[in-house]
Amino acid sequence: MSGSVFGALATGIGSWPGTDVREASSIVLGELPALPHIVELPARGLGADTIGRTGALMVDIELDVRTSGYRVSQRKSLTGRRAEDLLHEDLDVLEELWETGGFGATHRVLKVQAAGPFTMAAQVELRSAHRVLTDRGAVRDFADSLAEGLRQHCAELRTRLGVDVVVQIDEPSLPAVLAGSLSGVTRLDPVRAVPEPEALDLLDSVLSGVGVPTAVHCCGADVPLDLLRRSAAEAAALDVAQLGARDLDGIGEFLQVGKTIMFGLVPAVRPEKVPTWREVAAPAVTLVDRLGFPRSVLSTQVSVTPACGLAGATPEWARQALELAGNVADAFQDAPDSL
Repeated sequence: MSGSVFGALATGIGSWPGTDVREASSIVLGELPALPHIVELPARGLGADTIGRTGALMVDIELDVRTSGYRVSQRKSLTGRRAEDLLHEDLDVLEELWETGGFGATHRVLKVQAAGPFTMAAQVELRSAHRVLTDRGAVRDFADSLAEGLRQHCAELRTRLGVDVVVQIDEPSLPAVLAGSLSGVTRLDPVRAVPEPEALDLLDSVLSGVGVPTAVHCCGADVPLDLLRRSAAEAAALDVAQLGARDLDGIGEFLQVGKTIMFGLVPAVRPEKVPTWREVAAPAVTLVDRLGFPRSVLSTQVSVTPACGLAGATPEWARQALELAGNVADAFQDAPDSL
């Protein structure tokens, strides 16, 4: 699987600063020739964030907003309609840029992102105000709806752009779901942990159901690397700064089975001292050396991304972050043994 479509390249995680989808899409298409992505602009407000956008993709499930966050609705809400309108606007702009900017002649693959089934189930409430995660039947319905919505989304993009599509599933809540550390409505109503075999089965139902290559992104600590290694995902996107010594074996096993690690190496916000591309590359090089892999693995199974989404960055840093990611990926490709 070293030939994974996610391997040996630079890409972004998804979110972007500001509200100008045309400018953001143009930059992403220009800076990420190997794997550009559909931009997410959460600064536009409700419906443009990860949960709202994923809700717009889901089939036969509607979301509304309450003071506590997103909640399942019996009918389409103003927030739901706004999320769909923003998504359609973004796809129209992307299609126009694809045609007028000549990107269709040079770009062969496009990445889409969506919150995963466990993050949606953890962050969305049932009408009873309990997390969807507390109702196993509702969780399964969410997973099925998400898989079908993503399958249709990918099909629409193939039709519009004539491009292959891959999917990144964002699961920031997965570690808390597995640990049982999410709060309930009250302290007397805890949210029980989801057993790992059950979590793997449900995650795989989505990953397999979309019908295209998939990666799972989890940029926090305590990433369940063993679960992701056994899943149907071809790649895992991780923030290298969040990895500890106890993660080393998991990363080694992940690479050993031929899957791709998408290392979040570039700071998501501009640091006081801007690093060189060599400084950005160093943690991945050190990690590969420590695990005992030949450095050639950097040119086949390691990709480079910002540490997480770029919504909190300045527009200038967001562009520079992608440029840095591209420079590091090029170095991994061209001369990994010299790093």
